[in-house]
Amino acid sequence: MAPRVALIAGLRTPFARRGGAFRDRGALDLGVACVTELLARTGLAGEIERVVYGQVVPSLTAPNIARELALDAGLPTVDAYSVTRACTTSYQAAIDLTHAIVAGDVDAGVCGGADSVSDVPVAVPRRLGAALIEISSRGRPRLRTLAELRPRDLVPEPPALTERTTGLTMGEHAEQMAAANRIGRAAQDELAARSHARAAAAWADGRFAEEVMALPGIDRDATVRAETSVAALARLRPVFGQDGTITAGNASPLSDGASAAILMREDKARALGLAPLAFVRATATTAVDPRGQMLLGPAYAIPRALERAGATLADLTLLDLHEAFAAQVLSVTQALASPAWAAEHLGRAAAVGEVDWDRTNVCGGSIAIGHPFAATGTRQLVQVARELRRRGGGLGLLSACAAGGLAAAIVLESAP
Repeated sequence: MAPRVALIAGLRTPFARRGGAFRDRGALDLGVACVTELLARTGLAGEIERVVYGQVVPSLTAPNIARELALDAGLPTVDAYSVTRACTTSYQAAIDLTHAIVAGDVDAGVCGGADSVSDVPVAVPRRLGAALIEISSRGRPRLRTLAELRPRDLVPEPPALTERTTGLTMGEHAEQMAAANRIGRAAQDELAARSHARAAAAWADGRFAEEVMALPGIDRDATVRAETSVAALARLRPVFGQDGTITAGNASPLSDGASAAILMREDKARALGLAPLAFVRATATTAVDPRGQMLLGPAYAIPRALERAGATLADLTLLDLHEAFAAQVLSVTQALASPAWAAEHLGRAAAVGEVDWDRTNVCGGSIAIGHPFAATGTRQLVQVARELRRRGGGLGLLSACAAGGLAAAIVLESAP
């Protein structure tokens, strides 16, 4: 019988808006701060055998963020490797570590992710790059090399914001899905307002305090707005044309932050006298063709994870859906509730099930909390585990879409 994998503890930084409190801190710095604090609070540094960590926005100075993090966090002899899977990066980190523990490769490790959209590497044009290499090699006179450049060769190239296969941004894909699935503006704004209200309540009653560390200049998520209302959101202008429905208010904001969790083999945790927060019961990853409904992946990942967990949507105590865009979340829940969609796309005779909004994103989601790409998955993991415990146990499922048509889902079982 395969050993159970326990979630022992988790922590995250507050999520800051781009150019805000973390404007001078890169992803590695944020990740180190988070993991160092997590290990200090738990006293488990000596038990960690592997670090699986990731980032989405690339770093020129620390491309293997996991190894550099391990070194800076006081784990110089601990194996470490980095993963990147767009917005499901820390899902992949947790899944990889879970599989390693089940296989007996390691007994305990750290997983997570960090991102900084305030610290984005900017590339130079190819001709300028070639000229700089020539100058550094001193093979040609510097002035002659520079004289061959044209003004256009000096313009920096920001990272691509579009899907390579479609040429569209994530927001444009969400707009297409809203139109295809007839998801109106009012429904999107209602979901966004609920996300803010629930996240604000979680901060106000102390639920987030136990899972978020303070850092200089910031001690809570910067984008949560308790005063947000459907009426206020309705006044925002659409981003993609006057007939569009996607706005800055019903989409997740660009954010900086980090998160981390400790996973451990159950018998090792018991031997150490540790009380697990939850157990990983099942995982699933999927991919859809990005030329279709690119952000609909969770509608495929969720039933796969539930099937592996031996559960149904109705069995869940909690469901947590990454809110990339309100239109994307509502498209996913619409598909899950549709018998026709299940028959056509899953080969099932019945729908996956109706989503109970009283049990879904009960502490708010990415629209309010923020979305540092690689940090969101572990944020959800820990948030769901703690909320399950507060509610007396049961099953919780978290899922997210990602660029490239990717998606992932994890089912947690509350520890007794």
